[in-house]
Amino acid sequence: MTRELDPFYLIVDNAQWLERLVPLGVRLAQLRCKDMDDATVRDEIRRARTVCAKHDCQLVINDYWQAAIELDCDYVHLGQGDMDTADFKAIRQAGVRLGLSTHDHAELERALAHDPDYVALGPVYQTILKKMPWAPQGLDKLGEWKKLVGDRPLVGIGGLNPERLPGVFAAGADSAAVVTDITLNPDPEARTHEWLAATRRHA
Repeated sequence: MTRELDPFYLIVDNAQWLERLVPLGVRLAQLRCKDMDDATVRDEIRRARTVCAKHDCQLVINDYWQAAIELDCDYVHLGQGDMDTADFKAIRQAGVRLGLSTHDHAELERALAHDPDYVALGPVYQTILKKMPWAPQGLDKLGEWKKLVGDRPLVGIGGLNPERLPGVFAAGADSAAVVTDITLNPDPEARTHEWLAATRRHA
């Protein structure tokens, strides 16, 4: 099982974003559905799978691990709260790869006990995505995490933009995740091209 990740990790909240942006060259994307009923989530995942399969993009499903298994997705990503109710054995038996969020040493220890295929650390910088109980982690924390996660990829998330990527990759991140810097940009397609160019230099 590969432990490599594309350096550009797009995270969006609906399949329409993926239909717009994946054809530009995105190779790793997370569908992070919130406040949707189960049937709508599955419809979103099916649409996401269709466009990702067409353009050779790995699809990560946030939280909805049962749907990720049933719909044969590449990855499931779980936050610390999601881990409480997830069936890790079922995820593994289905061949779905696993990413886990971490914010402190206790969470990292808990995550590594599940042998994830990648670990995410955030927020690296201040983020407007959601209210965070954690202060920005900073680049030094990324470097520390990289030493602790072993051979699995490390994803940096939170407050990232193309200008900050050289420092993020130099600190030890293997992949840089983005949400609002693209989805709130006046020209999301152009911004995606900027991210693709910036991350390819660090591939």
